[in-house]
Amino acid sequence: MIKNFKWLLLVSLTFMACNSDDDAVTVVDSSDGLPLTSGSANFSKYVALGNSLTSGFSDGALFKKGQEGAYTNIMAQQFKLVGGGEFKIPYTNDNIGGLLFGGQPNIAFGPRLYFNTTVSPTHPSSTVDPVSGTPTTEVMNPAVAAAGPYNNTGVPGAKSFHLLSPTYGAAAGLANGTANPYYVRFAPNGTTSVLAYAMSQTPTFFSLWIGNNDVLGYATTGGDGTNPITPASGAAGVGFDGTYAALVTTLTSGGAKGVVANIPYVTSIPFFKTVPYNPLTASAIGKGNAAVGTATISALNAQLYGPLKQALTAFGAGSRINLLSTTVANPLLIKDESLTNLSAQLTAAFTPTLGAQTAAFYGNVFGQARQATKTDLVLLTTQSAIGTAPTAENSGIGVAPPAPLNNFGITYPLQDKYVLIPTEVAELEVATNAFNATIKSIAESKGLAFVDANAIMKQIDQGGISANSFTMASTFVTGGTFSLDGVHPSPRGYAFIANKFIEAINAKYGSNLKGVNVGNYPILYPAVLP
Repeated sequence: MIKNFKWLLLVSLTFMACNSDDDAVTVVDSSDGLPLTSGSANFSKYVALGNSLTSGFSDGALFKKGQEGAYTNIMAQQFKLVGGGEFKIPYTNDNIGGLLFGGQPNIAFGPRLYFNTTVSPTHPSSTVDPVSGTPTTEVMNPAVAAAGPYNNTGVPGAKSFHLLSPTYGAAAGLANGTANPYYVRFAPNGTTSVLAYAMSQTPTFFSLWIGNNDVLGYATTGGDGTNPITPASGAAGVGFDGTYAALVTTLTSGGAKGVVANIPYVTSIPFFKTVPYNPLTASAIGKGNAAVGTATISALNAQLYGPLKQALTAFGAGSRINLLSTTVANPLLIKDESLTNLSAQLTAAFTPTLGAQTAAFYGNVFGQARQATKTDLVLLTTQSAIGTAPTAENSGIGVAPPAPLNNFGITYPLQDKYVLIPTEVAELEVATNAFNATIKSIAESKGLAFVDANAIMKQIDQGGISANSFTMASTFVTGGTFSLDGVHPSPRGYAFIANKFIEAINAKYGSNLKGVNVGNYPILYPAVLP
């Protein structure tokens, strides 16, 4: 009897131990230690809509490893723990990045970037460089579309209204810009919108993060007007509010639940915060030789900055230009189209010493010129233009200026496309606030999970956010959140974003997905990927 009791006790303890092991697994995999659940959400058919962020675009390109690390794919793998189905992705062919058009590379879609730490006589310092290799991803490959449909419908470069366009995937529209090569590549035909493509899969759950490019395009072109901000109000396909309402109404029409995110201020990303407004030291002006720079500064003060300062002071605008210093960093010379144009006044002031023709040229160049201040945002891509010679194409006046006006940012003002001035930053903020009000209102009215990406990115920019014992910051290269293009997330950044989406989904629908450890994702991709 005692022996039987001991045997039963042993069996019981063994059973409890097995149960205990099962419980431990549950604790590891769930956010609250309870058995995993999807709550009221149904993840069996998850479809993701959006732009480059949704696709996993990183380091200036779309490539396989980046697509694997997209926040949407990370979420989909978590959904599989609670009944989520397959999440198909229109993978590119390689980890080089870039696109081929009819077998030919296109410089507008080049290889991804990497951080080149090699130091040599020909490469004296660490720089951000494109990886070697030729892209192999062909846009005009019908096999890609045939292998669909794809759950990840994110299209790099897409604005909100593009998701409604029935011709956004039409190859014939590539020449005039009405189509997008990333969507052309996997679109089922040239007459199906991204939204219609997503709905054809009858989603039970969706994510929608769109609108970033509706303001970002204006910002990354320096507010020069070539890529305007989408109107805040207007009908579907025109204004953001009408477009967003149409997107969400359609996505929820079959009863699907979902998660949406708002739009961060562009001022919170490294693309606009890395290049200082005042990088012009004596060494920089002398191209590494401080003595040459000091001599150059003295000459510029005597021949250019001094006369400009004197003339502008006479017109009540002396604060636009100050003499260059040999001991502290000097601000860039920029064009500010919001300033009163003093071309005629400068022309008149310089005519006695320079002659009418040269004076008119100087007046035209410097009529709206000033030195940059802390409130100006210099684009990351502008760094490579500083100190170079303006061309007829980028000078803003249709001709290449002669010496000494042949140094962008030093003797020739950086044009509109290189810098965001305060009035342009204000335009972007107003538009972003309007878009975000629309997103939140519609999310609430439709009962959707909502991610306040704007608040999150502000935190990251203003001191950082701790995640899994790592600090997510916005510092270029080293901050951990952003990739080398200064706009899109790094691998770790995408993992962090996925967790924030999952948190919002848990809070809204009662699921208890834990998310991923961001420490398992690198800050940057290496030069060579398998």
